[in-house]
Amino acid sequence: MTRIGIILGSTRPGRNGEAVARWVLEIAKQRSDAEYELIDLLDYQLPHLDEAYPPSMGQYSQPHTLRWAETIASYDGFIIVTPEYNHSTSGALKNAIDFLYAEWNNKAVGFVSYGSVGGARAVEHLRLISGELQMADVRSQVALSLFTDFENFSTFKPNQFQQDALTTTLDQVVAWSAALAPLRKG
Repeated sequence: MTRIGIILGSTRPGRNGEAVARWVLEIAKQRSDAEYELIDLLDYQLPHLDEAYPPSMGQYSQPHTLRWAETIASYDGFIIVTPEYNHSTSGALKNAIDFLYAEWNNKAVGFVSYGSVGGARAVEHLRLISGELQMADVRSQVALSLFTDFENFSTFKPNQFQQDALTTTLDQVVAWSAALAPLRKG
């Protein structure tokens, strides 16, 4: 069965992303088209990129990199939950992405973002990064506003239309993950 990892892309204390990622997982687990699991960057404690060789060479030497690579390699596609910090994604997420290369290739990715303008600029950066990693980013995305989908900018209360957007995003990620499967086996 297709495996989709939901990456929680913030490690910040008091992060809004945890509630968002758990919401994504809760909705995804109601589906029967794939297996869904949460991947919390806090569980990996990745330092700043500390590998001697570029990830595209696949010569990982650090135990934390090997563990991270094994995790990412085990999935067929991803939903990335990202905050928007300074018109981009979080440094922790960018660093985690940069540790690997082949493990990302030929996999689908969708985005759930949050911020004052829905995290749209963070997703635009992630779309560029995904292309370089040979990932297929899906068109649909969920853009959560701190003004309308959070109470007091911290209590997550998404509008119903956001669940509809998430359903479409999940549909697209699962479909593209399955379509790309032959490329991953090659």
